[in-house]
Amino acid sequence: MYDPERDETINECDSDYDSSYDEDEDETTRIIPPMVEDTKDVLKSRHILGILGFLGFANVYAMRVNLSVAIVAMVNQTAPVIQNNTFDHCPMPNVTNNSTTPSNGEFNWDEKTQGIVLGAFFYGYVLTQIPGGRLAEVMGGKKIYGIGVLVTALFTILSPIAARINFPLFIAVRILEGMGEGVTFPAMHAMLAKWIPPLERSKFGAYVYAGANFGTIISLPLSGWLCSLKLWGGWPLAFYLFGVLGIIWFVFWMFLVYDSPTTHPRIDRQEQAFILASIGPQEEDKGSVPWMKMLTCLPLWAILVTQCGNSWAFYTQLTELPTYMAQILHFDIEANAVLSAIPYLTSWWAGILISIFADWLLLKGYISLSMSYKLWNSIGAIIPSLGLLGVAYVGCDRTAVQLLLAIPGAFGGAVYAGNQMNHITLSPKYAGTMYGITNAASNMCGFMAPYVIGLIINGRETLGQWRMVFYLAAGICIGANLFYVAFASAKEVSWSKSQRSGSVN
Repeated sequence: MYDPERDETINECDSDYDSSYDEDEDETTRIIPPMVEDTKDVLKSRHILGILGFLGFANVYAMRVNLSVAIVAMVNQTAPVIQNNTFDHCPMPNVTNNSTTPSNGEFNWDEKTQGIVLGAFFYGYVLTQIPGGRLAEVMGGKKIYGIGVLVTALFTILSPIAARINFPLFIAVRILEGMGEGVTFPAMHAMLAKWIPPLERSKFGAYVYAGANFGTIISLPLSGWLCSLKLWGGWPLAFYLFGVLGIIWFVFWMFLVYDSPTTHPRIDRQEQAFILASIGPQEEDKGSVPWMKMLTCLPLWAILVTQCGNSWAFYTQLTELPTYMAQILHFDIEANAVLSAIPYLTSWWAGILISIFADWLLLKGYISLSMSYKLWNSIGAIIPSLGLLGVAYVGCDRTAVQLLLAIPGAFGGAVYAGNQMNHITLSPKYAGTMYGITNAASNMCGFMAPYVIGLIINGRETLGQWRMVFYLAAGICIGANLFYVAFASAKEVSWSKSQRSGSVN
């Protein structure tokens, strides 16, 4: 809660800030509900934003991850693999059909080249994170988010055509697709800062951003099935279908969603009053961004570091797990795609349930906002990392691998109640820009992780090499979380508050 008399004394990003735990942090980060009542309407305007935001993220993630499955069908994997060490390789399963026969794809790409292909998207993705967040703050998030999804959809449709023309063009299209999607997360963060009351942010953020898990859940098995078809070569269908769905979504978004409660022509006035009383004034920002203060803010660095750790583990699993399932555990492409989607299904549901519980704890005053962020972030980082270590340990036990990915992986959804909403509490005014900074840094792992994994594997598809991949991912994720626990904060910074007339946060 904002206290003007303490404006300078509680600013954790000033140059003289002591990074040790403040004795009064629990009191300064508790949230007081507003006196204004919410509308009684079942379907509120902010719910429409949440539903379409959820579907938007489902679309862009479906368009992002379909390549992880399609590449198994795209690449010629019939070249013989030397397996002179039976201890370090999993035996082929006893099946009566040829469903595990390696694909005779169109492209002769080795592991390093596949790493470049899988990572190309993220070169563009990181470029537009910060501009996307800032444009959403100045111009409004509706257009930025919508256009971002539309651009992603158009270049997804062009991907198979470009791949068949030549390799550099395919990489360029993937980069441009990434640039389109790069604005979506920071733009949505800027919108949530204007639309969602503090006591709803954890669960609302979980609902909206869980669209990423839902899109992954749908895209992986559906892409696997499409790749198995003979129509149009199979794998291009995975790009055409999701691209068209993205274009259809764009039409609904532009007609039904607005930048803020004050610009929505059909919002219930009681809901509008409730949101404004909860969040405070929502003046338009046309001024300059305090870049130096922002970039020297230790709590912001804490968010950045833990997001980088989470992203390394996430993209290791997202981009490389289908290959591990195919090359090491010998799952056919359809079973591979379904099993690869299971961790995202469990994470989706667990993330929503955990976020509801987290908001309930805050409402009852059982836990401070700062402690809530650190607790749930730790759960979301450590338990899934232990699951990756377990995968490395059990080796060829297919059932154990599936359980270790599904059960510990479910707790990864706890990050929605962890660091994901932390930007808004540090600065509602610059939430989009700050999310752009941290998301740009963390998604560099989107091309770094596949490239490093390609160097580690480098033609040696063995259990020993893949264990190194899982150990690295778990270690980075756990270490980054420790940095977050040490330096994260949930108090609004002075350079944000000095330009706001009041806040309930």
